[in-house]
Amino acid sequence: MAHPQLRVYFSPEDSRESVLASTSEPIRNPITVPLGEVLPLLADAVQTRRLWVQDFADEPITLSPDLYEVLMTYQELRQTG
Repeated sequence: MAHPQLRVYFSPEDSRESVLASTSEPIRNPITVPLGEVLPLLADAVQTRRLWVQDFADEPITLSPDLYEVLMTYQELRQTG
């Protein structure tokens, strides 16, 4: 069974800005993707103990308030169960 592949597309303006940037740091804009595209890849990486996952352990992520609430409730249920 083939795993889904995550693809990032840049608009022509984004590509041009990256090339024209005069600083040594590349322009890094946040990328928004559906959780369903990322979650299977992350789950597989954690399950197979990929070392690069540790590199991003402190990486900030943005969650919707609804998802955050569900996750916190799930965490509480796991602790009491």
